[in-house]
Amino acid sequence: MNTNTSTIWVLGDDIDTDIIIPTDYLALPTIDDMKQYAFSPLRPDLAQKIKPNDVIVAGKNFGCGSSREQAPEIIKALGIKAVIAKSFARIFFRNAINNGLLLIENDQLQQIVIEGEQLSLQINHAISYKGTDYPITPLPDNLLEIINEGGLVNAMRRKNGLPPL
Repeated sequence: MNTNTSTIWVLGDDIDTDIIIPTDYLALPTIDDMKQYAFSPLRPDLAQKIKPNDVIVAGKNFGCGSSREQAPEIIKALGIKAVIAKSFARIFFRNAINNGLLLIENDQLQQIVIEGEQLSLQINHAISYKGTDYPITPLPDNLLEIINEGGLVNAMRRKNGLPPL
């Protein structure tokens, strides 16, 4: 897999789906319309600062709260390469995988990384930060295939000989 350098955005514990995308914006017509409001209750300008290939490093219980599928869709639409957190809410984890958003559990990085600095990510192998490698527990092949295809729908379309959406 690729190793890419990514800018780090640091968030805390218990980042719930209402922080990721407040209910007020769910009535907007598209994910692209909604994404500008991502994380706005916590950091109103964060969505505008995030660039493609950036990573979020967070604490425990990322994605808790409601099961809204728009939360991982919006993070992906912002161009986030991966969310690295101490732990993820169970439903958010599955929604993220189904939408092709890479999630990595790591209980060390949040305490040591500095926002705005760079890390390198070699999927299913390691995260490198300031010369230290932090091993990644590999995702099973079937989940990695879903992520690589951009989500469950595209993975199933590919298996059935259909073009991606």
